[in-house]
Amino acid sequence: MLGSVDSNTGSPDLGWDTDQFPMDIRNTTLVMKAIVEQGGLQPGGLNFDAKVRRESTDLEDLFIAHIGGMDTFARGLRNAVRIIKDGLIAGMVKEQYSSFSLGLGQREDEGSASLEEMEAFIKQNGEPNVTSGKQEKYESIFNHYI
Repeated sequence: MLGSVDSNTGSPDLGWDTDQFPMDIRNTTLVMKAIVEQGGLQPGGLNFDAKVRRESTDLEDLFIAHIGGMDTFARGLRNAVRIIKDGLIAGMVKEQYSSFSLGLGQREDEGSASLEEMEAFIKQNGEPNVTSGKQEKYESIFNHYI
């Protein structure tokens, strides 16, 4: 169960949180997808532990930042629900990892396969074939929902 989400953001170039309001639809879509898939937020919500930028000096800027941040999360929620309902990405992920749904792959996923058992499997079957992760395809499909 999730409680409250600290939903401020920062510059990806810096690598740390700069307490900015969330204005990136891609990020809020990913966050809301994770929240929906985990059953939502109970009893908490989104916490804007954020500040307006130094250049934003009017009181109005603070209101616009809060409204803009909530609108960005609302749009992210709508996008996330469409992604989940369509099931296209989930189906692709399921297919990509289908070897984990039977045999040794399933036992490994469940945590019941031993290291010795996996070693014996590789010795008998050789190295697995390299398959594409299809990163660009996933990103292109994700962008369709934005």
